[in-house]
Amino acid sequence: MPQSEAMTRGIRVTVNSEYVPERSDPENELFFFSYHVQISNEGSETAQLISRHWVITDANGKIEEVRGPGVVGEQPTLDPGESYRYSSACPLKTPTGSMHGSYQMKLNTGGHFDAEIAEFQLAPHYTLH
Repeated sequence: MPQSEAMTRGIRVTVNSEYVPERSDPENELFFFSYHVQISNEGSETAQLISRHWVITDANGKIEEVRGPGVVGEQPTLDPGESYRYSSACPLKTPTGSMHGSYQMKLNTGGHFDAEIAEFQLAPHYTLH
C-alpha cells in the first residue's frame, strides 16, 4: 500500500519509503531512508517534469527545502498512459521525519503546473503504528 499518493491535473504521484539500516549510524545521529516514486500520466496531455521542490522535516521540526532541475539527472516526458519510476534517498539526524513537495510540470501545449507530492513518513518500520 502506498505511503502517499496525490493526483494533480492527471498526474498521479505515488511514493513509498523505507529505512536503510545498513547505511544508517544511529549512534552518530544518521538515519538513512530511501524513497521510491512513480509518476503516472493519467491525463490527456503530454507533460514533462521540469523541476522538483522537496520539503523535508525531521522529528525536531527542522525543515530543509531542496529545489533543482528534474529528478535523478533526468527531466522525463510522459505521454498519456505512461509512467516513470525512480528511487532516491534522504539522510536525517533524527529517527523519524516526513517529506512532501511538488514537481513542476510543463504541458506540450505550453502551460505549467505543480504536481503535488503528498506527505509521506520517514520512519523505521518498528516505529510506525
